[in-house]
Amino acid sequence: KFRIKSLDETLNDIQSIDPIQTIQVRRVFLCDGDPLIIDPQILSTILETLNVKFPRLQRVGIYANAGSILNKSTEALQMLKKRKLGIVYMGLESGDDVTLQKVRKGATSEEMVEAAAKIKEAGMKLNVTVLLGLGGLERSTIHAKKTMEILNKMEPNHVAALTLMTVPGTPLHSEYENKEFDMPDKFTLLEELRIMIELSELNNALFFSNHASNYFSIQSRLPKDKESILSKLESVLSSRDERSLRAEHMRGL
Repeated sequence: KFRIKSLDETLNDIQSIDPIQTIQVRRVFLCDGDPLIIDPQILSTILETLNVKFPRLQRVGIYANAGSILNKSTEALQMLKKRKLGIVYMGLESGDDVTLQKVRKGATSEEMVEAAAKIKEAGMKLNVTVLLGLGGLERSTIHAKKTMEILNKMEPNHVAALTLMTVPGTPLHSEYENKEFDMPDKFTLLEELRIMIELSELNNALFFSNHASNYFSIQSRLPKDKESILSKLESVLSSRDERSLRAEHMRGL
């Protein structure tokens, strides 16, 4: 992983890696916020340096949001693809525009569909994250249904479902503490996951909920594993047995 700083600092970080350590490196991830916002020519220089430094490099991954993708031309994205930028990680979080506006996502669901299409047009893979619980108790079902509706339109290669954990110092955490935001309980969160899987029309996509924030872990390829995953979820939901869930002290961001 490389944290993107100034161009000179980033290139220095790359060059400072011990040559012995570079021989087996096949994948690199550019992290910190939204590195795709960087000017394409600067990002191209970083990618070219990575290709030289790591002779066996196969693919570079990057975080991006809808705005940074839509601000790039298809030609610019294709240029980056030629330099082995092969996968983009984008946070949808919710397909419910009311929820997106409330959490100040900065993009509508349809703008994120448009961004996803642009990534696919450039020939890159797309990994999309969603947040269980983000709609609160009031919009829980709507959030789940709308999120899967948008995922079906985006057709990502990989979906990662995480569970909302409010962070002290953020507006949402303050709302939670002041009882202005009702967090769904463990089984309502699991019901959101069940709804998403049930409504999935994804074709040959991975759908995981194995992040540490989740109460229940699934690893599936849809639609192949759809029925077996639904069976597991419905079993847990009907039993309400918390022993089948991840313990609270084992959860993390």
